[in-house]
Amino acid sequence: MGRMLWMDDAELIEQVRALREKGSSPKAIARALGLPPVRVAPLIKQVAVQASAGRPESDVVECWVSPGWSDGLTVNGHHAWPDVSDPDSSKSGIALALIARPSRRGQVTVCGYLVDVYCLGVKNAVGPRKMDDGRGLSDFRRAYFDVYDEPPLAVPLKLVQHLVFGAVEYSRGLGFEPHPDFAAAAGHLGAWVGPSDIVFGLDGKPYYMEGPYDDSAKVMRTLQRSVGADGFHFTASVPF
Repeated sequence: MGRMLWMDDAELIEQVRALREKGSSPKAIARALGLPPVRVAPLIKQVAVQASAGRPESDVVECWVSPGWSDGLTVNGHHAWPDVSDPDSSKSGIALALIARPSRRGQVTVCGYLVDVYCLGVKNAVGPRKMDDGRGLSDFRRAYFDVYDEPPLAVPLKLVQHLVFGAVEYSRGLGFEPHPDFAAAAGHLGAWVGPSDIVFGLDGKPYYMEGPYDDSAKVMRTLQRSVGADGFHFTASVPF
């Protein structure tokens, strides 16, 4: 009996690991496995510990975020996390993050994340992409952050984890799932156990800014269901 229970736990851990690598939240994992959250929580922690042992943070080549990533947000602790305001206020609420990890000799694997930190969470993701650790990475980084007047900020992995995973969990609480391409790029972030130390939303309140490819009416109906008509701000051209 003891061995059977151990085998069940081992299988569960593998299932949890696979779901976590796809960016699934603890609640989503519990639903997918048909288990109570209290049963899933220690398995998620065990997966995080195993991943940390197998992939130390030191194997990260570098991490970058866009300037102004924290505009309108509250960051609890972590006073050393860098940021500078971007002169273009139209980019407030949108953050870009990029992670490069070593691959084969002379190469890196890169993933990028486009994050709506005020409402929708991860709106797009790229990678993993392999490229040269040198000119290739430098050119890709320059193009990725080209829309900003200020250069990207070199930051610790922990900041990117709290920013991206935290935004995913925040947006899920509002009723929005991350972009489908996030599943392939989520594992590049490494192991992380929330909650995030970042308070998302504009000054703590959801703020929806209409994007060119959004179904704005659907977004605002979702927000109305999750937080009520007075529970969010928006800038959109559709009637509400």
